[in-house]
Amino acid sequence: MSSMKLSASGSETVTLTGQTIDKLIRAGDGDAALLYLYILKTKGESTDSEASKALNKSKGWIASATAMLSRIGLVEVEKDSAPAGNAGSVGSAENRPLQEQHEYTEDEVKAEIAAGSDFTIVIEETQRRLGKILSPDDLLRLYGIYDNLGLPPEVILQLITHCINECHTRGDGRTPSVKYIEQAAYTWEREGVFSIEKAEEYLKALEARKSSRGMIRRSLNITDREFSETEKRYVDSWIDMGFEYDTIAIAYDKTVINTGGLKWPYLDKILKNWHAKDIHTVEQIQENDGRTGTTTAASSTSIANNTGQKHGNPNSEEMERMTKILNKIKEE
Repeated sequence: MSSMKLSASGSETVTLTGQTIDKLIRAGDGDAALLYLYILKTKGESTDSEASKALNKSKGWIASATAMLSRIGLVEVEKDSAPAGNAGSVGSAENRPLQEQHEYTEDEVKAEIAAGSDFTIVIEETQRRLGKILSPDDLLRLYGIYDNLGLPPEVILQLITHCINECHTRGDGRTPSVKYIEQAAYTWEREGVFSIEKAEEYLKALEARKSSRGMIRRSLNITDREFSETEKRYVDSWIDMGFEYDTIAIAYDKTVINTGGLKWPYLDKILKNWHAKDIHTVEQIQENDGRTGTTTAASSTSIANNTGQKHGNPNSEEMERMTKILNKIKEE
């Protein structure tokens, strides 16, 4: 494929391959494209804090854009290099310059098919499960999953089954596109899913996570839609901290009382304050309130002051309200 050279107003230049441009266009994410240009300019040697300052964007924006670039295979993020909620180093692991993915050609795919490798079986089974003949672009994507990501044939087929089931669960009546499967494959590769056993473990954990999200969504009185990607990141971080839906329901109640509605940053601060104090269960919240009379409410006061909200002093109605919330949750 051809390359495109972008020239800055000064002497700096960065080069994008045609394949990379295609990936960014297909992703349809302007934030990810902007961050990718910055990463190339800094040769992948910039932290999320530096990127946030240079682009005048929040850490959350950087994390979201980095996640998209990771999903489409343009950057690598070392999972253990930073705490949850932090994108870590921007660019490839250990600040290495970004490496472009191999640009496959139709001739390479044809040669692989002619050689009679396992990839032929993957093509046949994929076409059977999707109920269609794969286009040349589909074949290139599928070969990238097979060759570049290195997922074994049996894992690829398990992945395809999972993607089909997801589409059926959403009820849109359509089978997944190979592009959709490709995006999911990057996630599996990043999570180290390279065997049937790992796939089963991953899918079981994914199902448990979805179930938790559903209960939390009901606790937040969101009944007519799914979480947005930003909301999902908040919720997943709370689950990772060890909070269950009943505890989050109490934090939600405090948020509504103090701000008049569901304010995600405010709710997040309440839960982070509890997490810092190792308070994760309803019993711990009740015990903490009963022991100090003001601890959790005082934390809410501090948060409210930081966000410009004001409310009255805590009183016996606080415990009464929490009891009602718990009773309501148990009845559902």
